[in-house]
Amino acid sequence: MNASASDDLLSGVTMFSGLDSDARRKIVAAAIPRHFRRGQLLFVEGDPGESLIMVRTGAVSVFRTAPTGERAMLHVVRSPDVLGEVSLLDGSARSASAEALEETVAMALARKTFLELVHESPSMLDAVMRTMGGIVRRLTEQNSDHVFLDLPARVAKALVRLTGHSTQPMVTIELNQTQLAELAGGSRQSVNQAIGTFALRGWLRTEGRRIVVTDIAALRRRAGLEDY
Repeated sequence: MNASASDDLLSGVTMFSGLDSDARRKIVAAAIPRHFRRGQLLFVEGDPGESLIMVRTGAVSVFRTAPTGERAMLHVVRSPDVLGEVSLLDGSARSASAEALEETVAMALARKTFLELVHESPSMLDAVMRTMGGIVRRLTEQNSDHVFLDLPARVAKALVRLTGHSTQPMVTIELNQTQLAELAGGSRQSVNQAIGTFALRGWLRTEGRRIVVTDIAALRRRAGLEDY
């Protein structure tokens, strides 16, 4: 595979943004392509943390499961993000589970190979630190949201995050209301009520398993993200 193809495969992956073409080629050569169908588990909590997974297309839900069977979705990973980095760095078991929300194509990089690349490429250490810093910031923000935001605001904020930085007037989110409840940290009934209110105001509409956001600016205001 040539350098341009390697760069394309890893385009936008923060952890590898500082690497030269040779290092990127090594990553692509060592990574194993993986395909996951909707609803398929990539790994479960407690599994060995043996690989870093780079999402190329599709979307993956990262979640924890309570002893009662209830699920709390921590975040949704889309291209060009990665998942499994915490276990990859400390060698511990997976701290959460991951499930494909839609057809997903990914690349898995073994922990041994990853650590070898870190030792060979000091510039990669900066990217690793940024990645870990991003995780800490996200978890801190989630904790604050549960303290300072009411449920409708958390639902609005989750929807805004799921739209990414799209500039389109309408954005389709492949997430049903049960999954949105897991992500916002509320009951399905309460989240359905918030979604219903947003729909009446013309901010979104539901289409089966999909939510079509039609007024991102209004959702940002409801979530307190005017400057987002």
